[in-house]
Amino acid sequence: MATATSIRSVSSRPTPSEHLVAEHTLESRKAASAVTAGSGSNFSFAFLFMPKLRRQAIHAVYAYCRVVDDIVDSDDPVEVKEAGLAKWEDELYAAFVSGKPQHPVAIALADAHRRFGVRYEDALLVLRGCQADLHKRRYKTWAELYDYCYHVASAVGLMCIELFGCKHPDARQYAVHLGQALQLTNILRDIAEDAARDRIYLPQDLLAEFGLTEADILAGKRGTASLWLVRHLAARARKEYALAKAVLPPSDRRALLPAEIMGSIYFRLLEEVERRGDEVLVAGSRCRLSSRRKIERALHTFASVLLPFGDRLLSPAY
Repeated sequence: MATATSIRSVSSRPTPSEHLVAEHTLESRKAASAVTAGSGSNFSFAFLFMPKLRRQAIHAVYAYCRVVDDIVDSDDPVEVKEAGLAKWEDELYAAFVSGKPQHPVAIALADAHRRFGVRYEDALLVLRGCQADLHKRRYKTWAELYDYCYHVASAVGLMCIELFGCKHPDARQYAVHLGQALQLTNILRDIAEDAARDRIYLPQDLLAEFGLTEADILAGKRGTASLWLVRHLAARARKEYALAKAVLPPSDRRALLPAEIMGSIYFRLLEEVERRGDEVLVAGSRCRLSSRRKIERALHTFASVLLPFGDRLLSPAY
């Protein structure tokens, strides 16, 4: 006669279908991690100190963002890109609502949602930003640009907040400001690269304020006006870094270590952009940090956050 204990152990034994789901999820996690590792992104350095399951989940978030962004940046016709993003809208619904995603990255994202509560609405914001990016190549005002940054960067941070295990409500505001800072840094770094794709993210009212035109940006025109434009944009980015730091909840500082590492790396990238000045408008001048410098920033931030009195003994991450 089976005891209660043996009955429980038999009933809790995974069924063949559960084994298949687990194997499918594991392969999907590996696929998401491969996207992150293969990208050479700054994100991979920020994930170094995360527990395994949370790291796998954040790889899923990054892989999703990478995949939809790559659709926008591909050389395919617009209608093909629209169809690709529309398919991802279906995948998101399946991952977060119906529970039957097909794409490996969407399966990994569904697992992150189940385990850590990544929000459907935040993932959808990222997709909406990519869909807008297909057709919108110019931004009239700062308000338009900040709305774009919110969708493609701040929303990514909001997805990650759940993975980090943050408890304080201010952590979401921190994610918004840090996302704005990172995206403004990206925009500054990629001015020439974006211009080559006929994309100008610099607000038109700001160009007019400095006496510059779209043609100047597309031609990579250097000069005093361009230099002051870069400095102005850098100051805006610095303000967002400062706002993120100001609202960072002390109780969630350890949980936000990966975000702080990301902020530290990107802040050093911003400093490199500032050093080069209007050179960033010239094709082929894209700023990069070496792997060594990224690791140094990651270790420095790790020590300042986790070691006793580290924040007093070491310089700020940004």
